[in-house]
Amino acid sequence: EWTGIQTHSGHGRRKTMVQQGVQTQAGMLFVVLCLHMGAATAGMLKVDMNLDGNGGGGDTISHSLTLVKRLEALLLQGNGSDLSLRVETPSADEVKVIQAHSLVLSLQSPVFEEILLSRNSSKLVLKEGSDCAAVFDKFIRYLYCGEISLRLDQATPLHKLATKYQVTGLQQGITQYMTQNLARESTSGHVAGWYEYAVQAGDVTLRDSCIQFMAWNLSSVLQSGEWVTISSQLLMSLLQRSDLILQSEMELFAGLEAWIIQNEPDGLTAENALRAVRYAMMPPRELFRLQTQSAILARYQESVRDLLYMSYQFHSASPMQMAKYFDVNCSLFMPRNYLSPVWGSPWIINNPSRDDRSTSFQTQLGPSGHDSSKRVTWNALFSPRWLPLSMRPMYTDSGAMQPTRVDGGRPRIIITPATSSAEFAGVNFQKTVIVMAQQQGKVVVKHVYNFHQSTEENGDFLAEADLYRRTSEYLIDSSLFLHIVVKPLYQSLITSKN
Repeated sequence: EWTGIQTHSGHGRRKTMVQQGVQTQAGMLFVVLCLHMGAATAGMLKVDMNLDGNGGGGDTISHSLTLVKRLEALLLQGNGSDLSLRVETPSADEVKVIQAHSLVLSLQSPVFEEILLSRNSSKLVLKEGSDCAAVFDKFIRYLYCGEISLRLDQATPLHKLATKYQVTGLQQGITQYMTQNLARESTSGHVAGWYEYAVQAGDVTLRDSCIQFMAWNLSSVLQSGEWVTISSQLLMSLLQRSDLILQSEMELFAGLEAWIIQNEPDGLTAENALRAVRYAMMPPRELFRLQTQSAILARYQESVRDLLYMSYQFHSASPMQMAKYFDVNCSLFMPRNYLSPVWGSPWIINNPSRDDRSTSFQTQLGPSGHDSSKRVTWNALFSPRWLPLSMRPMYTDSGAMQPTRVDGGRPRIIITPATSSAEFAGVNFQKTVIVMAQQQGKVVVKHVYNFHQSTEENGDFLAEADLYRRTSEYLIDSSLFLHIVVKPLYQSLITSKN
């Protein structure tokens, strides 16, 4: 809110008088700028030479950088100022006074334009929160210079100001800054805080980027001090996702247990969170250990007793038998992206642009205790320049290759079982390729691709990756870091009753 400002609907005569006043101020500001620029003959000189030789177009001499410096000097020195901004916090314990120019503020912010059209004083009092007041001078400088320097902890208040005063360019720029700095190290963590702010501000792009980063890098989030500070709403949003990337479901339960101990939520919140854990994805021995050693599970055991009972049944019978009586498509029986060896394997491809590569690895047939001792061998083939059939050279009836100009192809991975088995019946194996990248000095998840047999099913596998450039963010020490996860998804065999 703004205090000390009278807002008018604006009658025609009143608006005309104000506009004339702004025009007078604009003239004064123009004179000031001319006086400053007249003395500046040096600076950045940019000449776009006309190369067509026909006299068309024209050359450009640019002193835009010098103009920006003069505008900054105008703000710092207060020359020609017609407006005094008084920035106060709600408790009035912190006050900032900035000498500004109505024309600049009106040109850059529709909100300022509306306020200044109806003002009746050269002083303007603005009420801002303490965090926004601390960076208000940076915000005003951006309006004059079109650039800003900031730290991680200043991003949220600057985004608030850009949103409040409808400075769209700054708002979008800070959103981009925040999405590009999710991986950066900070003392207390910042991603969860940015997510909460994005929800409040209605910034869908920032909100989705934050929760995706946390979901795809959950193991590191669980180990950070930021984890126990997240809200119950963010906690439930994460627990309900199937694309979480972490070592195991046990790791997730340990993190949830720590969160409940730290935050002491109400009973309903704790019960809902505990019911979002996929206990069937834990081996029976881990379930036994939880029931005997977890104080949190002992306190809320009645709330999850049915889930534990179904999990034990899942481990004691074959999936085909379970599918006849239970809905095995529910989240309890759906794996997340687990990085432990029984679910898949890492794959580091050196110089990935060079040629085709292959690897083999084993996974358990399924998470059920009935299948835990059974192994499936998988063959994976990576092609850096695979061409679809429609783009390959054509052959004539005489056997001669028809001349066709084609591009270099695109990356592809195929994953197939080494042998077929009757035990595969009733199971669809979803393959997930996790692509790592280096951002802000940390290795984080860049992309996740899900498919049945080939990444060709996605159509965009590594579409933006430059595997030929050694400095590509997709390459770590000239290598492509992947992790393959194989997830068995069971088909329900329940027949509907007439």
